Amino acid sequence: MSAPTTKPTVTEREARQVAEAAREQDWRKPSFAKELFLGRFRLDLIHPHPMPTDEAAQRGEEFLAKLRDFVETKVDGAVIERESRIPDEVVGGLKEIGAFGMKIDTKYGGLGLTQVYYNKALALAGSASPAIGVLLSAHQSIGVPQPLKLFGTDEQKERFLPRCARTDISAFLLTEPDVGSDPARLAASAVPDDGGPSRSSDFESGGEYVLDGVKLWTTNGVVADLLVVMARVPKSEGHRGGITAFVVETNSPGVTVEHRNAFMGLRGIENGVTRFHQVRVPAANRIGPEGAGLKIALTTLNTGRLSLPASCVAAGKWCLKIAREWSAAREQWGKPIAQHEAVGAKISFIAATTFALEAVLDLASQMADEDRNDIRIEGALAKLYASEMGWLMADELVQIRGGRGFETAESLRARGERAVPAEQVLRDLRINRIFEGSTEIMHLLIAREAVDAHLSVAGDLIDPDKSLQDKARAGANAGVFYAKWLPKLVAGQGQLPYSYSEFKREVDLSGHLRHIERTSRKLARSTFYAMSRWQGRMESKQGFLARIVDIGAELFAMSAVCVRAEHLRSRGENGREAYQLADAFCRQSRIRVEELFGRLWSNTDDVDRKVVKGVMSGTYAWLEQGIVDPSGDGPWIADAVPGPSERENVHRPIR
Repeated sequence: MSAPTTKPTVTEREARQVAEAAREQDWRKPSFAKELFLGRFRLDLIHPHPMPTDEAAQRGEEFLAKLRDFVETKVDGAVIERESRIPDEVVGGLKEIGAFGMKIDTKYGGLGLTQVYYNKALALAGSASPAIGVLLSAHQSIGVPQPLKLFGTDEQKERFLPRCARTDISAFLLTEPDVGSDPARLAASAVPDDGGPSRSSDFESGGEYVLDGVKLWTTNGVVADLLVVMARVPKSEGHRGGITAFVVETNSPGVTVEHRNAFMGLRGIENGVTRFHQVRVPAANRIGPEGAGLKIALTTLNTGRLSLPASCVAAGKWCLKIAREWSAAREQWGKPIAQHEAVGAKISFIAATTFALEAVLDLASQMADEDRNDIRIEGALAKLYASEMGWLMADELVQIRGGRGFETAESLRARGERAVPAEQVLRDLRINRIFEGSTEIMHLLIAREAVDAHLSVAGDLIDPDKSLQDKARAGANAGVFYAKWLPKLVAGQGQLPYSYSEFKREVDLSGHLRHIERTSRKLARSTFYAMSRWQGRMESKQGFLARIVDIGAELFAMSAVCVRAEHLRSRGENGREAYQLADAFCRQSRIRVEELFGRLWSNTDDVDRKVVKGVMSGTYAWLEQGIVDPSGDGPWIADAVPGPSERENVHRPIR
């Protein structure tokens, strides 16, 4: 029953196999984004824009009104930033109004909000303080409620969800000091203690697991009452083993929060290091079967990732408000700075991009609520695109504000000016490019899903472990697939001048939709050519794959803004202005797409690899001379050997 003392050693191929096994393999529902990458522009999957039911909208609007009143009267974001902590009374107030149960079904004491209204609530709360948005989303998007909703037993839901809805805070623990986006090396262990002869039926009802390990960057972990912990169960008689998910009570003996981490942004979040030493977890607390932990985590993130775009939408709206007000008040060379083209272009970018991010978020969220489409790619694209564009918008706001953008809100207030926290928003948004899948990992994840159809029919051709017979069979299947698919990439609706005419109003969006259709086919042709050229080496062409994904993200965003603009027009809600913003965004996006296509084949990827090789071998070490390194001493990665904690427990439950 002793815990392993060494981390699993895995090859790159083994790591890929673990990740592949955790993927949802089948496509049982249609996917707009998947079709887009295959050169098929299925506008019918997103237009007309899906809508919430009247009941869901009423319930959501009622809670938003209650939440707005709370954050306007009870939350002081400057205090949270200054003290690096959300006051306990604020957390208590959020519990009282039901904010911790937004996504939990009403039968368990939650509010039962849809994904659309949950995200609107996160955006509203996050605008008052990003730390509050993180607190609520880490609890519900990836914490205990969501995995139990998708994979929990009725008994688990009845035990834990009422607590999560009103009193308890939860957290999700996967990352370890030496394990980030490579879960195959996960070291935390959960060893079955059968208490006698191993019989699975007896174990399920009364057995326990003994949990050992260290988890890093546990958002909410410092204050959490319940944890979702991913740990490796060793394979043994009666136990299939593998990475497995557990609900763990934070007050269990052997659980120690050893450190509360501090960051450049999101200073109020309760993020820490948690150690488990011989923690006994009932088998009844296991979520799903042994070995299903990664699949549970990835499935949870399909919709859980949408909380990050919500924070980016909130930031975009605020950036636009400040840019408008400041650029009208600040004069240079005899006129407001907004009237100078160099500044005006930045304001236009912020306005158009904010409209686009909200369009992407609402569309993906409503599709998640309908459950009619598979949104694993759409959710990932929304996270990727929003985190990158949100950061750019905040950076542009700092530039528009000039020296005042770099100055802190506290300093501005102290010298008598409006306390605008532009630099804080920039710091707070930076983590979104890393949280819940870094940009680099998201590129690879989306690329894998985007080429799934190709790998399904031709994957065995490039798999070195397959026999000649398997390769021959795959070649025949691929021939049939490509004989039908490739001719369809030659022509389409995008070449017909009157296609999508229902989007032609005072401002004409039909041309942008035709462009999306044509570009979708061009993207599919480029992907096919690359696969033919590089075959098995395709997975190493990360620069190429990233650009393919970025093009797809732009096409998805353009599709969403056009559909949203027409949706708002049909409802009489600022339709004319929405068309203008959609047109501006599509024009900006098309320029970015053109650049990305150019960089597919004209880039510095090869020379970059040579420079990296030289850097890592020390060839350019002379370039580092002439400085001092202010970094402190210590290992690059902290030791995480299992064992009892030697530190004070800084766990701080909020009651």
